[in-house]
Amino acid sequence: PFVDCDEYLAGMEWKRQVHAAHETTLIETYSYERQEGHLLSGLAEKVAPHVTLKPRPVDTIYDRIVELKQVDDFSKLLGTFLRKFKSGGYSLQDCETKSERMKLGKRARAFLDVFAPVFQEYQKRLEGRIDFEDMILRAAHYAETGRYVSPFRHILVDEFQDISQSRARLVKALKAQHPDVRVFAVGDDWQSIFRFAGSDVHLMRHFGLEFGGSFDGEAGVHRTVDLGRTFRSVDQIAFAARTFVLRNPAQIQKQIVPAGTATEPAIRVMTVSKGEDEAKLSEVLAAMSAAVAPEAKPATVLLLGRYRFVEPDLQDLRRRFLRLKVSFKTIHASKGLEADHVILLNADSGRTGFPSEIVDDPLLSLVSPEEEAFQNAEERRVMYVAMTRARHTLTILASNARPSSFITELKKDPAYGIAAQIGVELEEHGCGECGGRLLGVTGKDGRIWYRCEHVQHCGNLLPACQSCGTALPRRTDGTADARCGCGANYPTCPECEDGWLVERSGSYGKFLGCVRYPTCVGKAKISSGDRSAVTKPRRRNRA
Repeated sequence: PFVDCDEYLAGMEWKRQVHAAHETTLIETYSYERQEGHLLSGLAEKVAPHVTLKPRPVDTIYDRIVELKQVDDFSKLLGTFLRKFKSGGYSLQDCETKSERMKLGKRARAFLDVFAPVFQEYQKRLEGRIDFEDMILRAAHYAETGRYVSPFRHILVDEFQDISQSRARLVKALKAQHPDVRVFAVGDDWQSIFRFAGSDVHLMRHFGLEFGGSFDGEAGVHRTVDLGRTFRSVDQIAFAARTFVLRNPAQIQKQIVPAGTATEPAIRVMTVSKGEDEAKLSEVLAAMSAAVAPEAKPATVLLLGRYRFVEPDLQDLRRRFLRLKVSFKTIHASKGLEADHVILLNADSGRTGFPSEIVDDPLLSLVSPEEEAFQNAEERRVMYVAMTRARHTLTILASNARPSSFITELKKDPAYGIAAQIGVELEEHGCGECGGRLLGVTGKDGRIWYRCEHVQHCGNLLPACQSCGTALPRRTDGTADARCGCGANYPTCPECEDGWLVERSGSYGKFLGCVRYPTCVGKAKISSGDRSAVTKPRRRNRA
């Protein structure tokens, strides 16, 4: 019914005529072929006399489907579950037991019923080959059963904070073969940020219990060496990052020795109004570029994002700021890297903000390490990694209307020593119309305005004080005045909560009208002998 029959038939006839006129090959297919399920096989037969078919490899087809975003969410869930299932060395019985303990119900049982044949088919398709997860698990099995006899008495594990249960199983199996084996692990639990890939921070936190030795009837014997010296960040950044990550009491305590002492504020939070991201980033880079001496080598600047989609136009930035060596990385990809200056982009709240509010499907908890009790525990460590990529300065760009909880914490707590924003720091005020926040923004006219954060639903918009041009006059309890921080006084509007009255001219002469006009039509008369509606702050004469 949604097809124009005459137009469709005319199109068929036109195509036939074009091919006939140019003596080209026309192959026709029919809708009934698709309905009967042999469209592709029939098409293969029709094209066979004309071309040699070269089917694309299955993995190439799959990659293309992914690029076109045609993989459904359930298929993605199955793929993620399978990888985690194998890397953790889980069994279906393990998952069923955990599902019952977590009370995931019928959905989990139904999913495992679907997953079981998928996993069997996956193993069948390997045809005797092994994947990466099999390498670890098979190696652990060989060491456990004695098929492999280890000659090693010293086992060194680097990046220990990223160890998974399957890799821990291999280390334990090698250790168990000889009574005098020593395990030496190097890692930083503050940088454990790969739980999605199977890493289990609990293995490091309980190192003695998991890998410790026995001596004189005591189990779990081990020793910790604190490597607290950082050769990268100055004191302000190093100490602020330490304070931030240790808000989680489960993190292992350690002292930090910074790489140097900052001579000026090292951490700044800059609020960004909607649509000003590029301009604000350019402003920050321009200041950094101006600080580089002409004869000095370019300063390195690392732009960091929680997700790749926040990456700016690097080619344009590099062209404009020749004294800077600008690069971009996601925070996860930045581990091990460093730069003179780090700029953290889009530190906003929201689903793809920072901390990320994307919630994994509960089914993945069946094949994931136990979740930590502390809220946003891993995201807090991701923030620590971002902060400690910087040698000299860290600048954080955050939404004025939707700052992340991390940024709110950094700004409010004096322990972090966050410098005031470059330029004018506009205060936040409560919105009398809806209870939200009034946020300072710069208008197209260059003036400062205060608008409600719920701009799509609340139209509250106020100009800054006429006297100082930056602050917002507010009602003073017990008086009929709205007072600005600069000292200016205004009569309050009789109709609305936030407005105040200013002098206006109408067809009947001058009167006092609300600054929110035409949204608010509050007004008052100017009686003869009244003093000016605005009392400006007095200026002191200086000798």
